[in-house]
Amino acid sequence: MPGPLFPKILIPVDFSPCSEEAFRVGLSLARVFQAEVLLIHVVDTKSLETLNMLGLARPSEEAAQKKRLRHQARLNAHRLLSFEEAKGLDIKRLIAEGSPFVEIARTARGEKVNLVVMGSYGGQTGSVEKIFFGSTAEKVVRTAGCPVLCVPLSGRLQPTRRPAEARPKEAR
Repeated sequence: MPGPLFPKILIPVDFSPCSEEAFRVGLSLARVFQAEVLLIHVVDTKSLETLNMLGLARPSEEAAQKKRLRHQARLNAHRLLSFEEAKGLDIKRLIAEGSPFVEIARTARGEKVNLVVMGSYGGQTGSVEKIFFGSTAEKVVRTAGCPVLCVPLSGRLQPTRRPAEARPKEAR
């Protein structure tokens, strides 16, 4: 008889409301499939390098910056693990450094993950970078080597938009 469908689930988080929503969904799936959970946060060192190159941070402080970011990630991960939904589940915390999509995909392949559950804003950010280079979620879908469930920010947390008929005529 085959084992559970998804015995190992990877949940990447950046501690945004969207990733917390994905974390909750991932925990629900882990409970259903009796899966081991890998919670990963990637310290985006590319952003640090960019800040340093722009002169907004000193290269000599890079090690201290990374240390602070890793410490903050540990604190935030601990907060997530205190969620009621996390109680009783086998959850392993990972902190990596580098490009988020690269480290997420590398971890998914290296840990032989069966499912990645991650947040996605669904293209709502509209930034030029997203248009030309794609979002982290899109890149993970292309490179993870396993199914990826992209969880959008739920309607209860998304900014509200008034329908056209509810807006003043001059705003239409």
